[in-house]
Amino acid sequence: MPWRVIVDPSAVKQLLRLPKKDILRIRFILTEIGNNPFSGDIRKMKGEDSIWRRRVGSYWIKYELCLSENIVYIFDIECRGSNTY
Repeated sequence: MPWRVIVDPSAVKQLLRLPKKDILRIRFILTEIGNNPFSGDIRKMKGEDSIWRRRVGSYWIKYELCLSENIVYIFDIECRGSNTY
């Protein structure tokens, strides 16, 4: 069963600030996350129960999983760098 992907409005705002090439790539990955949120270059965030991050090129997509309802909540999309952590 595919997962339902919900993107926070602030994450949409962050996404729209990126170059068009990167927007298209991240949108494709968001579709993949809807099919399987545990695939790709992902890591669980330390100290969190259900928060994950996925690397896409030079960006991090941060999301929370609601396992009981099959929901992926995307809350942050940002460029990887020294201020990301």
